[in-house]
Amino acid sequence: MLASTSRYRRELLARLGLPFEAIAPTYDEDAHKASLAHLGAEALSLELARGKARSVARERPDAIVIGSDQIAVIDDARLDKPGTAERAREQLARLAGRTHRLVTSVVVLHGERELVHVDVHALTMRALDAAQIEDYVARDAPLDCAGSYRSESLGVALFEHIRGDDATAVIGLPLTAITRMLAALGADPLGARTSGGAEGAS
Repeated sequence: MLASTSRYRRELLARLGLPFEAIAPTYDEDAHKASLAHLGAEALSLELARGKARSVARERPDAIVIGSDQIAVIDDARLDKPGTAERAREQLARLAGRTHRLVTSVVVLHGERELVHVDVHALTMRALDAAQIEDYVARDAPLDCAGSYRSESLGVALFEHIRGDDATAVIGLPLTAITRMLAALGADPLGARTSGGAEGAS
């Protein structure tokens, strides 16, 4: 069970070949971001992922539930999804020529078990001028992406370096960590699944 309706996360999880449903969590993310604003990016991202996963687990207590959250950070400031082309251009201008962190947290729940993982990537963006930024935003429309880029498409051309353990985390879900956690719960994507694990992952 994926506690998200993000198409990026759905497409990533589908790579593992396990049946799953994607359900919108009944969790007020904006309200909790405000109440948890004192936390650092890693702790905040993890708490938001946990809140999303728990909200779906309450509705489907027998399922394996995956919740995730992603935060881009520069100068200790969070960069939310831009929502508009203007804000995307502003974010990219701030990131251009600099290194920022992208924090992706995952919480996997099954009954009383909770497994967690926090991935941190360091991304160094090229020095971009206003025309390059405008062209990128017009072509890739990264309005629903933390940091205002899609690394899985044209956005990869924005960067000089991307440092981290799992490139899928930058897109939205660290699949190597999720595979490890699912396997621990009996839902190994490579076939070592129990009937209970397979049911829980659906």
